[in-house]
Amino acid sequence: MIFQQFTRFLHTSRIVFAGAEKSALAALRKKTGYTFANCKKALEMHNNDLKLAEKWLNEQAQSLGWSKATKLAERATAQGLVGVLIKGNIGAMVEVNCETDFVARNENFKGFVDHVSRVCAQYTELTQFDGDLWKSGFEAEALKNLKTADGKTLADHLALLIGTVGENASIKRAICFKVNNDMKLSGYAHPQASNQESTQNITQVGKYGAIVAFRGDNADEELHKNLCQHIVGLNPKKVGEAGKDKPNANKDDETCLIHQEYLLDDDKTVGEVLQENNLSIIDYQRFECGEAAANEDLEKAKLSN
Repeated sequence: MIFQQFTRFLHTSRIVFAGAEKSALAALRKKTGYTFANCKKALEMHNNDLKLAEKWLNEQAQSLGWSKATKLAERATAQGLVGVLIKGNIGAMVEVNCETDFVARNENFKGFVDHVSRVCAQYTELTQFDGDLWKSGFEAEALKNLKTADGKTLADHLALLIGTVGENASIKRAICFKVNNDMKLSGYAHPQASNQESTQNITQVGKYGAIVAFRGDNADEELHKNLCQHIVGLNPKKVGEAGKDKPNANKDDETCLIHQEYLLDDDKTVGEVLQENNLSIIDYQRFECGEAAANEDLEKAKLSN
């Protein structure tokens, strides 16, 4: 009888222990995105301690990432995502590239785009200036050298990403805005997630992005978003000035934002929509993932006080 009870206890204990192992394995895979085999190995090496297993996996991935980064450095990174983050009076827009669209849809890759956006925004928060608008661009090398909260650089985190996704990736560029006084910022990434009700302090990701600096007392966030969407869709080259760059005055009039037909109502120009809503667009930036003119755009973004 005692032997039967002991046997039953041993059998039950094994079931509970196996269940705990499966639960830990599932949790580690969900959190890190690493393979089943690597997560299982990490847990076995660290007696099912999730924190130690995750730390080991990250160290392995980063080490592997540096090795892979060297081997894959010459492989083209034509795919990727644009990330747009608006945090109150601060805006950051980044472009991160990878080899395939499959990896661009990976949650680890999207998480890295969010991380780069937030690091850029953090540096922008430290900027003090007396004017209404501050705008600055970051090139690839400057971005990789930015320090993160854990004391590492974005280059270190990029290596970790490469080790995780298994293909080459690069941080291409970033642009940051900061506004004072009565100016406001709005941002948009396309295509936009259908379940996003608010975009404040959320990194939007897509193949295209825009940040717009407004002045005016109209707080209609939907209108602001629609104007960003217009810029993404019609790609104006400059804001333009009322009374100048008039339509039909020259062949380039369609490149001036205020004279373009409004994307959501072609009976009106963007200038007319702005006037009706007591708004003016002071500045904007548009990114398209993989566009050739990226470096030219960054050169135009100057630090101003």
